[in-house]
Amino acid sequence: MTTGWTAVRVLRDRTAGRCLTAVVVSGFGTSALWLASGVWVKDLTGSNGLAALCMVAMWAPTLAGPLLGTLADRHRRRPLLVALSLFMAAPLLTLCAVDGPGDLWLLYAVLFVYGAAGTVHDAAESALVAGAVNRSLLGDFNGLRMTANEGMKLLAPLAGAGLYTAYGGPGVAVLDAASFLAAALVYLSLRVREERPAPAREGGRSATAEGVRHLWGDAGLRPLVLAGGVTMLCAGVSGALTYAVVEDLGHSPAYAGVLYAVQGAGSVTVGLLSGPALRRLGARRFAAYGISLLAVAVALRAVPYDPAAWACAAAVGVGLPAALIAMLTGVQQRTPGPLLGRVTATAGTLVHTPNVIGLAAGAVLVELLDHRAQLVTLGVVLGVTAAVLLGQSPASADRTAARSTSDASPA
Repeated sequence: MTTGWTAVRVLRDRTAGRCLTAVVVSGFGTSALWLASGVWVKDLTGSNGLAALCMVAMWAPTLAGPLLGTLADRHRRRPLLVALSLFMAAPLLTLCAVDGPGDLWLLYAVLFVYGAAGTVHDAAESALVAGAVNRSLLGDFNGLRMTANEGMKLLAPLAGAGLYTAYGGPGVAVLDAASFLAAALVYLSLRVREERPAPAREGGRSATAEGVRHLWGDAGLRPLVLAGGVTMLCAGVSGALTYAVVEDLGHSPAYAGVLYAVQGAGSVTVGLLSGPALRRLGARRFAAYGISLLAVAVALRAVPYDPAAWACAAAVGVGLPAALIAMLTGVQQRTPGPLLGRVTATAGTLVHTPNVIGLAAGAVLVELLDHRAQLVTLGVVLGVTAAVLLGQSPASADRTAARSTSDASPA
């Protein structure tokens, strides 16, 4: 079986390469705004709580993922992505009017709309990629997408911070708007053939429930999503303990940035290797091995030793994305095209909502319990999750779907 470099396999495919370009362009602006919005509110009000509400406003719409994902199945995906990119650029420009605490309602409203449109955008993009990109490239594309996103998290906040220092929040908002305009142009350049979706036979609730039923009824997807939800819950609690870990190491809070950078480097690495690994192992085993690595890394974060902390950060960066990449690739490979939007969004809600809950729970627990005992407990829970995933009967469908005839006989 020929694997090749992930980047080469994806970029040689015209559609995959352009979709990835759009992800990188829009992701750069999103990552910059993610940092700048909280800093902006902190500067205007001095309140940590109000600054944290920026992330709440952006994440809250994901709770309606099953419903919002239905919109991605009611329209052709390429025109929808173009329209959403243009739509997301427009309200960002209104943030140029924010110059005092009394204008913060506008910032929160724009971030909420941004989050809702982003949920539909992600569902439509996943569905477009699944239909337009060769099935043998889906694992590679999702891995490289993860690499691009993590790369943006390393670079864009620095650019956003510099732009914010020079021009304030409006400057970052204009940058983000420009990134979506550029993404719209990239989507316009795609040459894909899409059939017009059939008229909806069911109302909104029934159509949404159809996606949920498919996700829950598929014996290959259900364990991946459940394991992903447990993993993200534990990751959220572990993430909330980061500053306690840093304090135990004897460093200032700023040292957390070093650990996040090391974690990002690990995520970049697994993204480059995920395509070949998925083809070799299948989605379920790939996810289970990633969660196993994560379990060991989270438990060993309790050791107050700098080299161990660095190694654990890198291992978290490798293990956590593996579960997410496996889940998304499985959804794309095992879901009929007309359902892909709502199934993708539903899976995203079931996996990412526990992460927010875990962050909130961790923020409370870190004040009540010893963080080292919590980390060891989380490692055990993750280890059990991986064992359950590995212990289920091998899903030959996973391995079959991860391969294609082009892999067996490459052109």
